[in-house]
Amino acid sequence: MTSVKEISKARPVTPHGILVQELQTTLAMAENANIPADILANLRQISQLAAGLEPYISACTTPESAALTTLAQKTSAEDWRQRFGDGETVRQLEQEMLSGHLEGQTLKMFVHLTKAKRVLEVGMFTGYSALAMAEALPSDGKLVACEVDAYVANFAQTCFQNSPDGDKISVEVAPALETLSKLAAAGECFDLIFIDADKQEYVAYFQTILDNHLLAPDGLICVDNTLLQGQVYLSPEQRTTNGEAITHFNRIVAQDPRVEQVLLPVRDGLTLIKRVQ
Repeated sequence: MTSVKEISKARPVTPHGILVQELQTTLAMAENANIPADILANLRQISQLAAGLEPYISACTTPESAALTTLAQKTSAEDWRQRFGDGETVRQLEQEMLSGHLEGQTLKMFVHLTKAKRVLEVGMFTGYSALAMAEALPSDGKLVACEVDAYVANFAQTCFQNSPDGDKISVEVAPALETLSKLAAAGECFDLIFIDADKQEYVAYFQTILDNHLLAPDGLICVDNTLLQGQVYLSPEQRTTNGEAITHFNRIVAQDPRVEQVLLPVRDGLTLIKRVQ
């Protein structure tokens, strides 16, 4: 059986994961070269410090539910190389898009702390983060999940059936901006909003949410991938299109007087945003 910890080893997709991989590669090169013993010892210690961090954090974090484990295993078993996302921009779907244990439990904790009853997820994939947050909602709580890909949406909904909290989740299959406009027109408002969809649309999601009062006055926005594999603090020529988009998004949020925010180094970066005016 495949655990979430094993899934995370498929390919490093966070600054820390990439750093660990590079350190291990450098250490292997150093061990095969004529490197002074003290430098080699330091490299080994640095590599051990880096490699041990995330497993230790995971071990000290509340375990995921059986339903989340099943969902993660099913996601891992799927051959995503044969699946491409729907929408105007074709994207390769991959198991690394799953939020995973640490981020799932972080979002679940935020739902508890904010006492949220209504949650909006912009970008669902196979539903790991949606289900994690739903587990923290009260019995009368509701989570609306936006997902552009019908196959993925159906995949997630099948997984939700394995959880007593799955019926709290309602899935809207359409481009996220279209769903946001629909929700705004209906006068919807949410206590917590999690953004994890098309990176090049992040600014549009953010502005649509604020301009249309989709966020409750004391609500919280959580935004995923705001470090984007470290590209945001590397030189511009080292950034992909998505890296440039996230760099732009971070700048827009930092300059917006309507909000205050903090960027946490959780997995690939998690920004918390609160409206102040």
